[in-house]
Amino acid sequence: MIIMRYQPMPSSRPPPFFELHVSRGLARAAQLYPHAMPAPRWRVRMRYYIESMLLAENLLPDNTSIAMLLERYIQFSRSIASGKPVVIKKNCTQSLMFDAFSVQSEMHVDNPDELILGYTQSMMGALLLQPDPRHIGMIGLGGGSLLKFCHRHLPEAAISVAEIDPEVIALRDQFHIPDGSERLAVHCIDGAEFVRHADRLFDLLMVDGFDRGGQPAQLCSRAFYADCHRSLAPGGVMVVNLLGDNMEETQEYIARMRASFGAAVLAVDAVDSQNRIVFACKDGLPALDDTALWRRVDSLDMLHPVALGAVARALQFTLKMVAGSRGLPLQPGRFGLDEELAG
Repeated sequence: MIIMRYQPMPSSRPPPFFELHVSRGLARAAQLYPHAMPAPRWRVRMRYYIESMLLAENLLPDNTSIAMLLERYIQFSRSIASGKPVVIKKNCTQSLMFDAFSVQSEMHVDNPDELILGYTQSMMGALLLQPDPRHIGMIGLGGGSLLKFCHRHLPEAAISVAEIDPEVIALRDQFHIPDGSERLAVHCIDGAEFVRHADRLFDLLMVDGFDRGGQPAQLCSRAFYADCHRSLAPGGVMVVNLLGDNMEETQEYIARMRASFGAAVLAVDAVDSQNRIVFACKDGLPALDDTALWRRVDSLDMLHPVALGAVARALQFTLKMVAGSRGLPLQPGRFGLDEELAG
């Protein structure tokens, strides 16, 4: 899941009383459809949404266009007021959404296995830390982007997925998610229960579970991250997608992970979004020098169609920052922490 980063029009001048027209439209919508309106903190994004759509659809920024976009948003919001997921189809892609400001998943109709959203590509950076996972656990199905990628490009891996919402699972055919098999199982279960009662340890655990409110409480608690740590096999890696819209909350979640994983927790910015991607290693971070790291990047790039160089650079930078903040500089050319730092 990512929060859509609508940006205001950089050069166009809004018409006179632009803000007044938008404010009146929002007030009217709130009266007519109170359950369809965004929370107050999303009102600024509402204006950015309108400005972005005016630009994207080459519309004049007049009262008629503004009213049309507001009405379109309201109709969309009414369709998801029940909390059910909605599939939005465009020319080349289709998206899974719960509201107008966040995308759960996006798929290219001509290449269903492609990772379109940048945060999913960043999450696959976990292969730099665990390049050969034989059992992958996933929390959150969405449109199955990560599942489809791993199923196709990691043929030796068995994949177990937890998705709490049966309405999401019911959309699997629309998103070309493979049928269940000996190496693929999708379970309708809460992710916290999934890791707590896992009957087989995971080499790689990918946490990308959200509801309409963002990170569900049961998927970001200390107890949950402790269960994730216990569910990993030796050398196992957990990767977590966190929304980056609230830095204080994000830092608190990372601190909870460190309560179980110690210093072997690294957070990087996701590609093309404000999300934060967090990697946590059960047995400490791997000791890879720069040569070994980039050799691994090159080998994985040849096997899988995801460019991992950006994630590798972000991990290197984060390691240096962590080491510097603790007064323990890394050895020259070293990717990984010394025992003193990792402890």
